[in-house]
Amino acid sequence: MTDVDNVAEWRGKDLIDSDDDKIGKLEEVYVDTETDEPVFGAVKEGVVAKHLTFVPLRGATAAPDGLKVAVSKAQVKDTPNIGQDEELDEDAESELYRHYDLDYAPAPTASRRRLAKR
Repeated sequence: MTDVDNVAEWRGKDLIDSDDDKIGKLEEVYVDTETDEPVFGAVKEGVVAKHLTFVPLRGATAAPDGLKVAVSKAQVKDTPNIGQDEELDEDAESELYRHYDLDYAPAPTASRRRLAKR
């Protein structure tokens, strides 16, 4: 849960890491399909082959320059990513949670996907 009332309103704003370095602009918000709480934000990266890189939103707070997250830019740099027009599957979700040392259990749905874009 973030200290920000509606994280979706922060699309287009800068994501700032724990060391006050800019990570990128918030492109998408991914919520937990069971709780509808924001879990990850995605920033667009790449010059030619654009892709989305995921940043955990737990503990995010409003900052003067954007949305400050609790992870470093270096940790975000090494995170799994997807193509701009791709969707996360169960394996990619699991890998993403594991990268950030977050607990993961597939959703009890046919797709087993835990995250949905909002």
